[in-house]
Amino acid sequence: MNARNSLRPFTAILFASAAIGALPAPALAQQGASNGDIIVTARRRNESLNSVPITMTALTGDQLAAKGFADITSLADEVPNVTLEPSRGTNSTLSAFIRGVGQQDPVSGFEQGVGIYLDDVYLNRPQAAVLDIYDVERVEVLRGPQGTLYGRNTIGGAIKYVTKKIDDKLHLGLRGTYGSYDQADGVATISSPITKDGLIRASGTLARLTRGGFGKNLTTGLSNYNKDIWAGRGTLEVHGDKIFARLTGDYTHDMSNPRGGHREIPGQYSGAPVLANVFDTQAGLNSPKQDVKAWGWSLFLEAKPSEALTLRSITAFRKDDSASPIDFDATASQDVDVPAYYRNKQWSQELQVLYSKGRFNGMAGFYYLYATALTQFDVRLFTTVAGLTAYTDANIRTDTMAGFVNMSYDITDQISIEAGGRYTWDKRYAQILRQNYVGGGSPTFGGAGTASGAASTNFLGSASYTKFTPRVSLNWKPDSNNTIYASFSQGFKGGGFDPRGVGVNAPAGVTQGQYLSFRPEKVDSYEIGLKTRLFDRKLALNLAAFRMDYTDVQIPGSVACTVGGLPSFCGVVSNAGKARMQGVEAEGKLKLGALSLNGSLGYIDAKYLQYITLIAGAPTDVAANRKVQNTPAWTGNASASYAIPVPAGSLDLSGGVSWKSTTYQFEVPNPYLDQPAYALFDASLVYRAPGGRWTLGVYGKNLADKRYKTSGYTYVAANATTGALTYTGAGNLIPTLGKEGVLTTYWGNPRQVFATATVNF
Repeated sequence: MNARNSLRPFTAILFASAAIGALPAPALAQQGASNGDIIVTARRRNESLNSVPITMTALTGDQLAAKGFADITSLADEVPNVTLEPSRGTNSTLSAFIRGVGQQDPVSGFEQGVGIYLDDVYLNRPQAAVLDIYDVERVEVLRGPQGTLYGRNTIGGAIKYVTKKIDDKLHLGLRGTYGSYDQADGVATISSPITKDGLIRASGTLARLTRGGFGKNLTTGLSNYNKDIWAGRGTLEVHGDKIFARLTGDYTHDMSNPRGGHREIPGQYSGAPVLANVFDTQAGLNSPKQDVKAWGWSLFLEAKPSEALTLRSITAFRKDDSASPIDFDATASQDVDVPAYYRNKQWSQELQVLYSKGRFNGMAGFYYLYATALTQFDVRLFTTVAGLTAYTDANIRTDTMAGFVNMSYDITDQISIEAGGRYTWDKRYAQILRQNYVGGGSPTFGGAGTASGAASTNFLGSASYTKFTPRVSLNWKPDSNNTIYASFSQGFKGGGFDPRGVGVNAPAGVTQGQYLSFRPEKVDSYEIGLKTRLFDRKLALNLAAFRMDYTDVQIPGSVACTVGGLPSFCGVVSNAGKARMQGVEAEGKLKLGALSLNGSLGYIDAKYLQYITLIAGAPTDVAANRKVQNTPAWTGNASASYAIPVPAGSLDLSGGVSWKSTTYQFEVPNPYLDQPAYALFDASLVYRAPGGRWTLGVYGKNLADKRYKTSGYTYVAANATTGALTYTGAGNLIPTLGKEGVLTTYWGNPRQVFATATVNF
């Protein structure tokens, strides 16, 4: 037994009983949670979920625990028109899409379309953004552009992970989980006032999250799709009469094995077979050793000089380093093997002034971010030319500043108007090197290759982008149970430089900077919504309809090409043109005594209206043959829970189903990669002791053991216009990069059953 595996039984015993989240959530945040009236901060002030005129979903820590959610990707089963997945070869990198807007390419230079916020701190990169759920007060999912109040790259929406504040009593909480595939998790939290008057308070959380693999790597012998994480968080708070301060730091170390993909076709060079178990792999690359470290700290200061005035400062630093061996072809052959390093860091500062008096609420602020993102990787094509490697070194720096203001005024007791805007200044600096090596890999990854010829890209340059993004809304509250709103908002994501671009392929008269660059993208969003409570507030119902006009859509990608007479790959980032997303969303909860019924339904008609690409050197509109990726037309869920009477405490039985219609992994449909419609069934049985001192629950996820694809890679020949795959006369697909033929898929979790015990002292 290796050292990592030996820790699992120890972890299970050590945390045989524990408390999810460990600390009781503040009463304000939990008030009304049973009927959906959670207190949220979508507009940077405390408001009831029912009254805030924004389409959003909020789940408390207790609700997340009751559903057995492990990390924020589980939210995609609950929230309409949302896709959240770990990105291909890792457990930690996030691919996020809301209403058809998002990004799944993790290399530097490309940025997310969905903003991820950890306690109001924006996470600039997708690495280490799959946040595990512990010590959480609530998670908010805001759908549609949030450019005024949240700004940077919230063009599709925002996800806010909010941790708990510390109360003025000593608490010790423990949570332990054991389940299928040797899952063994433990979370321990302690919090306490430091001073007798409760002015200064501190808390600390330690989490150990482990699981065996769903499959096996038949080449390296490692488990595949396993989990091996240490994480922790420490917080120090000051609770004064007119001041609140919070200093918090967190650390995560993910030592999980690389996730090897599943080949959809036999190896065209080695004859590697298609494996029966989709969680097994034959990927041979295991260098560098997969390792992800992420840490950061933030300082939140809030002062209230008067009842009407609030001043805030949010200062933060974050850093993450990832080493990832990505075996695109998923065979033992050294063909399209990609060892990669991702090194990111960021400083941010936000200042806010809030004023609230009478019928007026206003907010003004300033935001600054300095961030660097270094991506280095080999693309090893050792079965083509002797030891051929295409090496990429892309260092992208971002300086961004923004000023913003948002004001609302209650014209009457029932009608209010809101208006705001944000002016953003982005500057992107890029240093990009593309170099071929022969005889082995690049020196960065310990290879013995020799540089072949001049660099195909050797670029140093910068570009600036500015944009004003407004938001206006009209809100009507005929009574305390109903909110009706109509809004217009705009989202903006800055442009940049393609880190995989090949500068020597630039046409005559076009500079490297022009050839490598891509333009900003913009979304205009129109929305109407209704939030209502009916039948003596037993029924909570939220409805929304939206239309989004999306222009200059950034489509990153890479294709096989020839550089200096040698086979290689080339970045093909384009601004596709125009897309339109329109649809409806509904969320509801009905409480009938001991029975609770919950459901959501999302429909989105997402399509490209214009998609210009070069075919045989001529600009061609291929919109009719392209799909909006990671955006199923239908998403939904339905669940029921029943509180079973017991002599002491409570016993809750829950069950539900979530579903998605056909999902396209990329803009070009591919029958091997795309996932047909599917449904997932979950159930749980949870006992809660009187006063919530301890709980014991049994959870089942994906009980029907459905196999479903979440992502993939493809490098096989296809018709440039239609995307239809092309075949040889013998009926074989034609590899375009390497000789094996890359058609590799990654899969969602199989059936899992686990038990969780919690205890609070």
